[in-house]
Amino acid sequence: MEDAGDDAVGHARRVRVTAIASLTPLEELDADPFLVDSRSQHAMCARWAAEHGYVVTRELVVHALRPDHRVLWADVDAGLVDLFVAPSRRVLERALRSVDEFTAECARRGVRLETAGLAEPAYDAEMKARIHRRLSMPTAGYDGC
Repeated sequence: MEDAGDDAVGHARRVRVTAIASLTPLEELDADPFLVDSRSQHAMCARWAAEHGYVVTRELVVHALRPDHRVLWADVDAGLVDLFVAPSRRVLERALRSVDEFTAECARRGVRLETAGLAEPAYDAEMKARIHRRLSMPTAGYDGC
């Protein structure tokens, strides 16, 4: 009998994760830099996934998305994603219209939903300035380094 984590030929396969980050306007950078900093949100999800032996295969950046939106479920329906992870409940509350409805849809479809629960970075003025440059100059080729 095959383990649920095995592929068709019996090789162990890694759990595939979709990381959810919030799309929050740059205007909110001073008030809540972590919600604006989708790069750090995805890094937190990747760290959580790696600590569990999982691999992030998709990164989403969304705002007030309907829980049944196709962008959330396309990879699940295609058998390419095993679970969703977000940095925290408050990120999910910004990213999705209804966390409770999304949680229910995950349960209905048999897909796990996790939160990384790791500590958010402490943002100083320099970090906020880097985020501001990265998000305000995307067409100039600036990559945030």
